[in-house]
Amino acid sequence: MTDIHVVHDPDRLRYRASIGGEAAGFAEYLLTDELIVFTHTDVERRFEGKGVGSALARFALDDVRAAGRRKVMPLCPFIKGWIGRHREYVAMVYGVPESTAKD
Repeated sequence: MTDIHVVHDPDRLRYRASIGGEAAGFAEYLLTDELIVFTHTDVERRFEGKGVGSALARFALDDVRAAGRRKVMPLCPFIKGWIGRHREYVAMVYGVPESTAKD
């Protein structure tokens, strides 16, 4: 398995992933008082298919959940699709009724 290192870079409003010290991808966001809006996720072509996008999504969403201050608005198609495949994160999405999040 590829060792993917993900960090939060709040100065640049993004989460960054690297593999072996090389930049592998990022997930960008915007902030409001109540929301974190994921706008774009990008994985370097040479690292596609190695789990970089999933590592970014999981780390970022776990970080948001741990902070406990904001709901998620996944405008980025990748983040939105990832949440759809990992139902344990649905309750974090802005506007999702609690009953729907548990289905």
